Amino acid sequence: MLRHALIVLAGALLAAAIAQAAPSSAQVVIPTNRNALVDQNQLQQLQNQLQRQQFQQQQQLYRDLDRQAAPKPQPNVPIYGQTCRTEAVGNTISRVCR
Repeated sequence: MLRHALIVLAGALLAAAIAQAAPSSAQVVIPTNRNALVDQNQLQQLQNQLQRQQFQQQQQLYRDLDRQAAPKPQPNVPIYGQTCRTEAVGNTISRVCR
């Protein structure tokens, strides 16, 4: 009985030492709450997995809707021919088109 109490006390002191030395974001696992922490981590993993699946399904739905949308016709834009003019500079005649 005394040996068990000493082991528990040593574990508590070790946990306290780790808590002081570890960064503030680290989690200290207390033996009595280990199962609760594992359950919490599993729950978080399942929630993340569900959110990823929902996001992928939503993106697939958007892709399907985009495929169903009729392509828009090209706008009717008038095409004009080039406008050219002839310029004489000194003895040189050149043609300038825009």
